[in-house]
Amino acid sequence: MKSFNATINDEGVRLSRFCEKLCPAMPKSMLYKSFRNKRIKVNGKKQDANYRIKKDDLIELYINDEFFAAEAKNERAPVKDYKNNLDIVYEDENILLIYKPQGLLCHSDNKNENNLIDIVISYLTQKGEYTSAKENSFTPALCNRIDQGTEGIVIAAKNYRALADMNRIIRENQLSKKYIAVTCKAVNGRYAAYITRDKQTKKVTVTPKSVNNDSKDIITVFETLNTKGSYNLVECTLITGRTHQIRAHLSYLRAGIIGDKKYGISVKELKSQLLCAYKVAFDKISDDNSLMYLSGKEFCLKNCFVQKYFENL
Repeated sequence: MKSFNATINDEGVRLSRFCEKLCPAMPKSMLYKSFRNKRIKVNGKKQDANYRIKKDDLIELYINDEFFAAEAKNERAPVKDYKNNLDIVYEDENILLIYKPQGLLCHSDNKNENNLIDIVISYLTQKGEYTSAKENSFTPALCNRIDQGTEGIVIAAKNYRALADMNRIIRENQLSKKYIAVTCKAVNGRYAAYITRDKQTKKVTVTPKSVNNDSKDIITVFETLNTKGSYNLVECTLITGRTHQIRAHLSYLRAGIIGDKKYGISVKELKSQLLCAYKVAFDKISDDNSLMYLSGKEFCLKNCFVQKYFENL
């Protein structure tokens, strides 16, 4: 038997999710059988799998040791010089808005490369705002992600409540995201189409109609902000948020992004596409959301690489 005292970052988490994180090697069928057999208790009493944990709850798991995660908790190695790798756009006690440059992964790809979430965790650890050994199941997390070759704003949550509430804001469309791109053709208007992903090539295709059950609808709004010869600075607003949506949609409209080797116009001097998630704006957020103080706030990058490149043309 192992017991755990719930922290503030466990509050509101479903008991089943809490147990799944603590016992990653345990099959779900066996876990739910443990609930039925009273092998999982909260404050000495049987609880349903959907029970929402409260701070200071005593959670007892009468489960074999081999199903628990290793005691070492797979600590991340601190990222050296994290301060030089973290460009903070906005920070408060709950969230971080960070600038991610081109070439940096949001999450690890198991090749021991620096990635944004490890840098964030090192930053919060060294600030004293996060200590892995004091947490049962929570780790600071990114609420959105962008491609490795795309620069721009990424949102990170410092605690579980902020993570759940930011995900709710995104799910309920109370956050709008705007991108800028340098394209080979001017494009303006609201465009709808369908996107289909090839699981083998990991490339998407845009079509005017659905081609199979995997096709998903997409809507993107484009506005050309400036033009220099055959180069165009285009603002892109996501109405839907599909994988590679902007890159593939612009390619479909024959306005491919400069530097985009997969969908657009490859340029030898550029390592990646000229695309930047440069603005996030919060709409009216529900009063019962802990992040409602962000209502009406807008955060915008200035002098990002895409803007500098276009200005220097």
